[in-house]
Amino acid sequence: MIKNVLFDLDGTLLDTTEGVLESVKYVIQELGLRELEDGELVQFIGPPIQNSFMKFYGVTENEAQQLGELFRNYYKNKALFLAKPYDGIYEVCNVMKMHGMKLAVATYKREDYAIELLKHFHFDEIFDVMHGADNNNRLKKSDIVQLCMKEMNSNIDDCVLIGDTLHDSLGAFNAGVHFIPVTYGFGFNNIEELTQYPNIGVAKSTFDIWNIISHFDKKDKG
Repeated sequence: MIKNVLFDLDGTLLDTTEGVLESVKYVIQELGLRELEDGELVQFIGPPIQNSFMKFYGVTENEAQQLGELFRNYYKNKALFLAKPYDGIYEVCNVMKMHGMKLAVATYKREDYAIELLKHFHFDEIFDVMHGADNNNRLKKSDIVQLCMKEMNSNIDDCVLIGDTLHDSLGAFNAGVHFIPVTYGFGFNNIEELTQYPNIGVAKSTFDIWNIISHFDKKDKG
């Protein structure tokens, strides 16, 4: 039975496209880097930002950290709140709370930025636990999931992670928890990515999340 629900942030709770892309474009323009296509830019949303810079510009890890710092400085000061909650997400979270579930945020976004953003959109009034990336970006997604689980006194059987990228599904797999991929975000591009790791159902909308969890619990009881 699912008792603890962990959400990714970007592309799952909030559509942060505008703020993230504005910040990436700032770094590109500031340093005169190669302009990226729209399909490349959206891949910066979700994964650790320095990984994306290494992927598209072939820079070293140290150089990527510097680019990431330039990104984060702009993002925090100019673009952090350029985001919007996905339709229905508050309602779905409140239904889970009404059923006695604990809610957490497990995100690759730097933790202090994530907490500030969650408070701005009043998610701090709903969520019990919030964990994000450390300042040195050394934590893996599975590490962040496990930090949430420890604080929630959860185990792998009663916990599910909800996210919109392959990084999320890998993190859930490595942590040993259930996983629900969402396709209303911007991370999963094809069926191959959706099926690369186990899941208990695919959510095409926020309301599908509750349907999947409630049906999984009924199946589990049966």
